[in-house]
Amino acid sequence: MIAARPALSRRLRMMGAAISIGAASMLSSMPAFARGPEGIADIAEKVIDAVVNISTSQTIEAKDRTMPQLPPGSPFEEFFDDFFKNRRGPGGGKGGEKGGEFQPRKTNSLGSGFIVDTAGIVVTNNHVIADADEINVILNDGTKIKAELVGVDKKTDLAVLKFKPPKPLVAVKFGDSDKIRLGDWVVAIGNPFSLGGTVTAGIVSAKNRDISQGPYDSYIQTDAAINRGNSGGPLFNLDGEVIGVNTLIISPTGGSIGLGFAVPSKTVAGVVDQLQKFGELRRGWLGVRIQQVTDEIADSLNIKPARGALVAGVDDKGPAKPAGIEPGDVVVKFDGKDVKDPKDLSRVVADTAVGKEVDVVIIRKGNEETRKVTLGRLEDNEKVQQANAKPKDDAAEKPVTQKALGLDLAALSKDLRTKYKIKDSVKGVVVTGVDNASDAAEKRLSAGDVIVEVAQEAVSSAADIKKRVDQLKKDGKKSVLLLVSNGDGELRFVALGVQ
Repeated sequence: MIAARPALSRRLRMMGAAISIGAASMLSSMPAFARGPEGIADIAEKVIDAVVNISTSQTIEAKDRTMPQLPPGSPFEEFFDDFFKNRRGPGGGKGGEKGGEFQPRKTNSLGSGFIVDTAGIVVTNNHVIADADEINVILNDGTKIKAELVGVDKKTDLAVLKFKPPKPLVAVKFGDSDKIRLGDWVVAIGNPFSLGGTVTAGIVSAKNRDISQGPYDSYIQTDAAINRGNSGGPLFNLDGEVIGVNTLIISPTGGSIGLGFAVPSKTVAGVVDQLQKFGELRRGWLGVRIQQVTDEIADSLNIKPARGALVAGVDDKGPAKPAGIEPGDVVVKFDGKDVKDPKDLSRVVADTAVGKEVDVVIIRKGNEETRKVTLGRLEDNEKVQQANAKPKDDAAEKPVTQKALGLDLAALSKDLRTKYKIKDSVKGVVVTGVDNASDAAEKRLSAGDVIVEVAQEAVSSAADIKKRVDQLKKDGKKSVLLLVSNGDGELRFVALGVQ
């Protein structure tokens, strides 16, 4: 047994050597791109002078550090007196103090950006320069120039700056972010941790990523190392074109874990163009409230597969109203572009020019129809509206007229309108109670909701609802689509099981 060990050890060493030689042989035969593209150095050399650091300073109001009130003779009195009163610096105060009061202080931060026009136009993130009192652009050779703000778009977290070039500049061009594919190599250049121009490479991990950061989320996800300070820097393809602006990371540590997100160049180019022309964003506006087409809703509307954006409400002053778009319509195509979900519709409408007449394809009661809509302008105080479920309200108890779908239902009366603060313009059948074990409770229907339509037919009494539900059961339907209003008249669709 003992004598066998050296022999076994020698065999293991020989196997290890064989494996190492074999691995080296395999690596030498692997294509260059398996080890990473060889042109990264050429790309970096070509574009590095167009990537800049963004330095900002901001004045922070100091908090008032009032000396705590202590009883006379307290053992801590001498300590606090020394800390708050006696530790003075020049001017009667210590450090940021003057005359016993703390003064505002300045903070500095660094981010990244890139030049898109040799006239001195720079693109970066809004959060890099937000609330800054002074903004400076630092070129790759260390030249520092004061910059002015051209405009910002908070919804996409983008900003455009302008500075007076002290010498001829290098600018980069936008590429087509729609053409990138999963697995394509990309190069990120920026200013991580204030280290200056740093180059990292990786691949495109995902496209059209929605991480709930804003109404127009459609990020490029990459595993190229992106860290703090990379914000506002460019993401390049292998042609040296900007296909994204590095904006945020997901990380428990603050460092890169391979989850970086960039705003796609298709979005950036449009925002930059408008900010340069107008100093603000002028987005298209359709004037509808939309919600997801779930499998249950799709089944109720005979839409297969589930797709599109369900119109839950139409603004009386919006462009959709005169075009004949109604609640219950499902938008499946807008201006020639397919709409897979509400986010798709929000993005394509926002990217469409104000005043443009577009074709909107809808599905109404199983049939496709095309409506022509002339887009309005989305004002800053108007939100991209999603029809959200109303929180449950378990406090109210109401007189029961009839039960259906796990709901206690009653005809609208003056007393019930007053009790639930339901506007006179809202018509239908009021919910006065909800069975906690029902599908209706899971879908967050609650007392005070008003059922306006059942299976796209108006109802005015609890008997109407019961009759429609019974008929749907006989027809073999698995779910029923309800149009539900809150007290203010805001509509949403809810699909409930009927079997």
